[in-house]
Amino acid sequence: MTNKISKILIIPTLILAFNLSAAEQAIQPAANQISISADKQEGQLKENVGIFEKNVEIIHGNRRITADRLEVHKRDELGDNKQLLIATGSPAYFEEKQTDGTIMSASANEVRYDVAKRFLTLIGDAQVSQAGQKINAKSITYDIQQQLISAEKDENSTDRVHTILVPIETKKEKNDKGQP
Repeated sequence: MTNKISKILIIPTLILAFNLSAAEQAIQPAANQISISADKQEGQLKENVGIFEKNVEIIHGNRRITADRLEVHKRDELGDNKQLLIATGSPAYFEEKQTDGTIMSASANEVRYDVAKRFLTLIGDAQVSQAGQKINAKSITYDIQQQLISAEKDENSTDRVHTILVPIETKKEKNDKGQP
């Protein structure tokens, strides 16, 4: 009799576990999907523009963007998964986990991310940090795929582009300090 009861209890438990696993997978976006959460959303369907406001968070693979406002422009002429994300905030933030495990972070008043080209444009109090290195400028463009970065000062300002470089330790220097 107890064997029958245990079998009866196992079936609902397995169904519940399967449903929870499926729900967790539904929440986690696939690598090529963009997941957006915000307090408010509206769509301009004719123009293919989605607008998200307040507490905006975007997850796209190993990338994360947080902002006060986001516009998602779908560009049909480029085919599938060709979006331009325009995030604004005080500031808006962009993060990407690199293949070596480090985090590349960026912030600006306006962060534009071309999903297909993996091209980042930062406008207004722009900053990029990666592996201890920092660049501050009025505007920065970063081709993530090619690892090319360009920074410019505002032409009406005396502020210049400011870069902080951190010396890279060699394996020998790390070993001398007792680090693996």
